Amino acid sequence: MDHNSPGPGPDHDGLSDSVRVEHDTMGEVAVPARARWGAQTQRAIENFPVSGRPIHPRLIRALAMVKAAAAEVNAASPQVPTVDESRGHAIVAAAERVASGDLIDQFPVDVFQTGSGTSSNMNVNEVIAHLASEALGEPDGVHPNDHVNASQSSNDVFPTAVQLAAIEGVVTDLLPALESLAVRLRERSQRFASVVKAGRTHLMDAVPVTLGQEFGGYATQVEQAAERIAATLDRLGALPIGGTAVGTGLNAPDGFGAAVTSRLADRTGLRLVEAADHFAAQAAPDALVELSGQLRGAAVALIKVANDVRWMASGPRAGLAEIHLPDLQPGSSIMPGKVNPVLCEAVCQVGAQVIGNDAVVAFAASQGSFELNTYLPVIARNVLESIDLLASVTTLFAERCVAGIGADIHRCRAFAELSPAIATSLNPYLGYERTAELIKASLNSGTPIRDLVEATGQLTPDEVDRALDALALTRGGLPPQ
Repeated sequence: MDHNSPGPGPDHDGLSDSVRVEHDTMGEVAVPARARWGAQTQRAIENFPVSGRPIHPRLIRALAMVKAAAAEVNAASPQVPTVDESRGHAIVAAAERVASGDLIDQFPVDVFQTGSGTSSNMNVNEVIAHLASEALGEPDGVHPNDHVNASQSSNDVFPTAVQLAAIEGVVTDLLPALESLAVRLRERSQRFASVVKAGRTHLMDAVPVTLGQEFGGYATQVEQAAERIAATLDRLGALPIGGTAVGTGLNAPDGFGAAVTSRLADRTGLRLVEAADHFAAQAAPDALVELSGQLRGAAVALIKVANDVRWMASGPRAGLAEIHLPDLQPGSSIMPGKVNPVLCEAVCQVGAQVIGNDAVVAFAASQGSFELNTYLPVIARNVLESIDLLASVTTLFAERCVAGIGADIHRCRAFAELSPAIATSLNPYLGYERTAELIKASLNSGTPIRDLVEATGQLTPDEVDRALDALALTRGGLPPQ
């Protein structure tokens, strides 16, 4: 590589009218003079102008952390004499700079690329080699393959980095976001503990519940979704590094995978171990499939919560109008005063996207052949996007919507007491068929159930009060005799 040309700083895009000539095993390639990548990256840029979207920044960070850990292990291993102490230090320093996000513009390779992620692996190798060579003052002092990629293959590095990036995203962003939403829902549950409302099944009136019970159920859904996601982390943390090209560990020193994994665990504070079976770890991204499935599960739960909230807030005159949502923005370009449940809608749209992402992940993972799955970049793209989307919209929903929900207490109680379903508690007194007759009579005549029951003379006023006490009915069990 020609490292004599100046590289761009963080404010540059890596492109210039002037070029330098790089070479790889296929020959010479013209590379923008200010770019820090090399020939293989340039070929990938030219081969894959597909979406205009590079791989996720968190994945670039993870790749760089793998390179730093690998360089430390290589430099300490007598079995890897090509990576001496000075090269090792230079590679580690360069990799840490990349991991910091300082040079994010130097990783332009499209997410839709070679299926093993080799193009992005080499992009990282070349940039780190360039930086390390500059630091050593030797234009060709560090080679992207011989030194930065020593003891590694794209086939173990890339899936390792994908899993590491996914774990970091879940632990750093998604689980705290879900926890925050669950807390806000619990707060509403406690606030609405005695707000009686009509229950609904099949979108039809059912026996009374409290608004607090409903919000408590939503909180539990979110908490359980978070628990299921967290339960995938140990399997996701079993890293393929050390298996090299096919799982045999060829060209890696003894103990390389375990040593790199240990250093990654120290750097990140995450629970990481070397995969017990490198053939399974490299050939099948099953842990990522499991995580994606649980992300889909969280999306489904959030859609349910957001839709219920949207239904209860519908109105203000022609809907349920049992709760009030914070007014966030005008809802119509033509109807003055209209306000819509915009964050509920955003949650549902994100949920749809996450469900779609999971379908792609499932199909992509099913297409592995023998020792490698060649859909890893799109799997990474979808899993990491789902984590980001869920974390972002969950935080917004919690803080800008759920935290400000209020209840129309009188309307909620009126719906509960006027609903014929409240008469269900009369079954132990009058029997199912007689109660059904009274409910039909009430619906046909408009006479309240209470009046019809009292007219039968079969129950005393006190018994009627106990049987039709809406709040008491939300506590379950048999009505007091």
